[in-house]
Amino acid sequence: MARFVTVAKADSIQPGQLVKVEIDNFPVAVANVGGTFHAFDDTCTHEDCSLADGELVRTVVTCPCHFAEFDVRTGAVLAPPATVPLKVYPVRVQGNDLQVEF
Repeated sequence: MARFVTVAKADSIQPGQLVKVEIDNFPVAVANVGGTFHAFDDTCTHEDCSLADGELVRTVVTCPCHFAEFDVRTGAVLAPPATVPLKVYPVRVQGNDLQVEF
């Protein structure tokens, strides 16, 4: 059953920043896009590579290994070599707690 899990303090992730968090030993990336948070699988669907180590430009994260691009809002693949979209997770802020539904 899905539940919201506190993963960080909202004010600790600045606009334009990506961070990797662990939920039940599973890597999830969190992006702050202009004050709106998005959470998605941290592992690139093309190759086992952490997207939190990639580059975030507006709503696009670029994989640091082979430069596949994904939309952090929807998980959609925007540029190959990846062809499989990322799983995305609902996010909410309660007080200053950043929570991801997992």
